[in-house]
Amino acid sequence: MDREFDSQHILEMLSQRGLSYVVPKRMQTSEKAQAKRLLQRGQDRYETDRKLHLGKNEWHETTLLYRRKEDSEHGDHRQYSVFITNTSSAFLTEYRYRWEIESGYRSIKRLMAATTSKDFGLRFFYFAFACLLYSIWRAVDLLAQVELTGEYEHSAIVTADNTLTLLKKETGIG
Repeated sequence: MDREFDSQHILEMLSQRGLSYVVPKRMQTSEKAQAKRLLQRGQDRYETDRKLHLGKNEWHETTLLYRRKEDSEHGDHRQYSVFITNTSSAFLTEYRYRWEIESGYRSIKRLMAATTSKDFGLRFFYFAFACLLYSIWRAVDLLAQVELTGEYEHSAIVTADNTLTLLKKETGIG
């Protein structure tokens, strides 16, 4: 989930429903201090139990996972990401796939027509059409990469702008 869902009450509700979660945690003073200690020790990963106060005498049990970012340009505590979870640290490796989804949505939004309309049908059409354009772009990129290099990498060599220009040239749409 997004960082905005790190509220202890939301996390408790998920646990009560038997759901597992991994959420990036906003770094507060204690997390920054721990990340600084990890940096001094040269540790890449760290795991610790944490109880979140729900009110009265109720607590939600979680685990904090600290992980050093690869190729971080920072020299301080910002080299670390902190995640909060109610499951094993193995799920953290799965979390990286979320970034591909987020990148895809950012690209789709770039291809979407701007509107201030509150009409759900129109907004849905714009989104669906942007998804179609995104799929065309990724297909063109895949074909170009395989033709030029013989393999497919996740980073695009054909940009969305190039695809839109080609689409407009060939169909007049855009």
